[in-house]
Amino acid sequence: MKPTQSDPTVQPVPASVVETVDAADTTLSNPRWAVLALGANLGNRLETLQGAVDALGDTPGLRVKAVSPVYETAPWGVEPGTQPSYLNAVALVKTTLPPSSLLERAHAVEEAFHRVREERWGARTIDVDIVAYADVISEDPVLTLPHPRAHQRAFVLAPWHDVDPEAQLPGHGPVADLLAVLGHEGVTPRADLELRLPE
Repeated sequence: MKPTQSDPTVQPVPASVVETVDAADTTLSNPRWAVLALGANLGNRLETLQGAVDALGDTPGLRVKAVSPVYETAPWGVEPGTQPSYLNAVALVKTTLPPSSLLERAHAVEEAFHRVREERWGARTIDVDIVAYADVISEDPVLTLPHPRAHQRAFVLAPWHDVDPEAQLPGHGPVADLLAVLGHEGVTPRADLELRLPE
């Protein structure tokens, strides 16, 4: 009996499947940069910030590429002395997640650390905000990009500038220039505290 020239169980891959796989490869090989701001003023603040960084690092389609130094700052938008001070940091990530999925993950991390949303500017165990996603500018009320108040917040701009001195806030210009206008008042470096990149 003559051996067959081809294996009848091997069928050609449909063109539509090839296109889908190619598109996925393109997405995976072209991740977007995103900037996440982290803040905590309840419980073990440093431990919670590190837990949030680690949880982000466990996210499929996301890699934490840099974590800023830690800053201690007064609470935003409330009377002085009515809340504990915050520890703040910024994480730079590369991700293939679209902004909406990244927001869902940020909220999931907050929920994992028992973030409660009872009042605006309320104290919280953890706050994970998307500051910027690539150069996207969006007025979507669910996720406005870049963050609508980032340019006014030294506790976001100072740690961001530390990890990326050339950073640009879309629609507002260089982070260094924005920070120079705001100054560092009320934003204190905590050289005794350090966050690690996820292992």
